[in-house]
Amino acid sequence: MTVRTIPADFVRRSLQLSARSGVDLSPALSAAGITAASLEDPLARLTPTQVTAFTQAVWQITGDELFGLGPAPVPRGTFRLVCLALIHTADLSAALERMADILRALPSLPALHIGPGVNGGTRMTIDIRPAAAERSTEDVQSSIEATRVTTDFLLILLHRFAAWLVGKRVRLLAVELPYPAPLPQLAENYDHIFGVPVTFDSDIPAIEFDNAVMRAPIIQTEETLEDYLRESPTLLMSERDYDSTASAQVRRVLELGMKGRTSTAEDIAEMLSISVPHLRRLLRQEGTSLNQLREEVLRDAAVAGLRRGETVEDLSARLGFSEPSAFRRAFKRWTGSTPSSYRGA
Repeated sequence: MTVRTIPADFVRRSLQLSARSGVDLSPALSAAGITAASLEDPLARLTPTQVTAFTQAVWQITGDELFGLGPAPVPRGTFRLVCLALIHTADLSAALERMADILRALPSLPALHIGPGVNGGTRMTIDIRPAAAERSTEDVQSSIEATRVTTDFLLILLHRFAAWLVGKRVRLLAVELPYPAPLPQLAENYDHIFGVPVTFDSDIPAIEFDNAVMRAPIIQTEETLEDYLRESPTLLMSERDYDSTASAQVRRVLELGMKGRTSTAEDIAEMLSISVPHLRRLLRQEGTSLNQLREEVLRDAAVAGLRRGETVEDLSARLGFSEPSAFRRAFKRWTGSTPSSYRGA
């Protein structure tokens, strides 16, 4: 199975913010096998392994679990202590309420507020937003950028960690982000990450869970937590939150075959025991299509292959392209860059 690649935007923004604060994160880039040049393209993509290695190195450099972007440093080990308190609750609702209580006692972390959602679910807001008054335009921009990076990290953490706690998919009804929409290609990534169309330019970061999962029992233990933390943040980057949506199932079918172009709609519908019209309708409802999913699988396999040192010729043949030139054209369309810019980056 291929591993879904990740937009490099998170790494690029973290580097820029740290540089403004006088922190050199170049060792973290080296540890992750990422070059500064590879981050210049806003559509560049990285593997979960690279982003995990970068994040772990940043934690080591800064000693701060929020990368130095919060109102105060978050000492290493803080997240572990919070988690130990959560896994002994009865269900997800109780775990999130306890998390909100704990965060109120930790001034270095943004507060979490829980209440009824506008879509009939449970809405959680994170008390983080750009500072209203700063010394200069540059400071204001830095504050906005820090809010963006921190918001993305915390909302993904909240969603994926909740899914891990209960061992199943946590369906979202809404996600609101307090900054302008990025490039359309990057905005689409947010929809895929959260499994629901994301709203930008909101007043405050918010995420709304379907109430059906709130009574799901906590199945994790202190032993499984240690395994989770040892690999952190790998699961945040690579897990699809136990996704059982039609698009996730189709993606898995395509990944199993890898030469996704040879899988017809009829073949996939038969494997999922549904009709082709029903398959297309489900994918439309999830904001995607069979062709888009096929392209994503091929793109992610191509990026991962190039990072591992595979040649264009080998990848072209493995992924079912008629010739290397066709692969190069497709790769340029997917990423905006040439395969050579990804090899060994």
